[in-house]
Amino acid sequence: MTDHHTSAHTAADVNPDISDIASRVPAAELRGSVSRNFEATVAELVDLVAIPGIAWNAFDAEQLERSAESVAELVRSTGLDDVQILRVPKDDGGQGGPAVVARKVAAPGMPTVVLYAHHDVQPPGDSALWDSAPFVARERDGRLYGRGAADDKAGIMAHIASFRAITETLGDTFGVGVTFFIEGEEEAGSPTFARFLETHRDLLSGDVIIVADSANWQVGIPALTTSLRGLVDGTVEVRVTGHAVHSGMFGGPILDAPTLMARLIATFHDDKGSVAVEGLHRGGETEVDYPEAAFRADAAVLDGVQLAGHGSITSRLWTQPALSVIGMDIPSVDMSSNTLLASARAKISLRLAPGQDPASAMAALEAHVLRHAPFGAQVSFTAGEAGQAFATDTHAPAARTALWALGESWGVPAVETGMGGSIPFIADLKATYPDAQILVTGVEDPDSRAHSANESLHLGDFEKAIVAQSLLLAAINQGALGQPSGVS
Repeated sequence: MTDHHTSAHTAADVNPDISDIASRVPAAELRGSVSRNFEATVAELVDLVAIPGIAWNAFDAEQLERSAESVAELVRSTGLDDVQILRVPKDDGGQGGPAVVARKVAAPGMPTVVLYAHHDVQPPGDSALWDSAPFVARERDGRLYGRGAADDKAGIMAHIASFRAITETLGDTFGVGVTFFIEGEEEAGSPTFARFLETHRDLLSGDVIIVADSANWQVGIPALTTSLRGLVDGTVEVRVTGHAVHSGMFGGPILDAPTLMARLIATFHDDKGSVAVEGLHRGGETEVDYPEAAFRADAAVLDGVQLAGHGSITSRLWTQPALSVIGMDIPSVDMSSNTLLASARAKISLRLAPGQDPASAMAALEAHVLRHAPFGAQVSFTAGEAGQAFATDTHAPAARTALWALGESWGVPAVETGMGGSIPFIADLKATYPDAQILVTGVEDPDSRAHSANESLHLGDFEKAIVAQSLLLAAINQGALGQPSGVS
């Protein structure tokens, strides 16, 4: 990603009042504190990466508990005593993932900032695809490699390191309340998130919620994520016969279930590759340019493969729906036989443009599947998860101040970006705390490869992200939200 600047902002553009506030923010002292402690911060991150805390039933639950305990100890090391590991029950009666919650109470009249990240990680996948062991962090060419190094243990350490920097620099004059909320089941879909908020509504309330689980525009250029697509998914089953039959004896008059599934899947897109499901919302064009060559390089698109859809690449990524087949139940090639298969299943994932109601999108997807049943096959649709899209009010004081802090730290204007991915729990945050200003930040970049083999973190940008959050907290302490400035 190289050209982008129609949505970049100078300090004056971002917040006309920021000049006065910026003059009272001890930027040099904060940078110095972050720099002095950065080697130790990276070492702590390396230790976190070594813990394979995965919130999926197939993995060792003790490692997830160990991960939560380690994060709790790191938070305690900042000087906070009120540190808890909390859980709420799942629908099936089991316990949800362990979340670390800690709180510094705000001085009278001062706002509270909630710092969110998650300590659970994705499974490592095929170890043969990694250049080094996934849970042994290794530094190469200015990047730290390891599962969770970027997503999202770097987010945890950005919160901890920025809090250390600001308390070291401002001491008792830092009157802003700070609540750490480090979730332990995000990669498993946050199954108890809404219940957790309901149970601990007062404990987790704040004026600003910083979600450190997104990405910057590119290495060297920071971004504030201002929109996220929503998400619905479901499972489609195609049935053709009551049982499998011999392909030689019965093949010809009967098309097997995988073939008919393929014909059904082909109806999801038009000839240009745009989603062809009726009733889905499509947003307008975006202001940020993403050159095709850069996109193809970032996504590792093979030579000759045509890009799908209409409009700018960023609109296709951020403001239009996207539909993918993410799984299919049929025999593998190695296990195949000359058999006409009676049934096939596929899991469908549909990303939603901001402004799309997930319930109506799910209904549209189901109607499309049933309407396009091929050759009269029996087709069923089972609805899965649903998550709302999200859009930031970029005119709100917190967003304007965050854009200033990012630009100040990196030394180049910050970019407002959308995100093709979804963070469904943000809708729960917005519903529970409608008056809170939610900021989606992050430490990743296009080559971080979160969820993939060789996940990595750019250490230079990691340090800048810590500085940016320190500046943001200091500016809030000086009244950037409209509240009184720091305690004297």
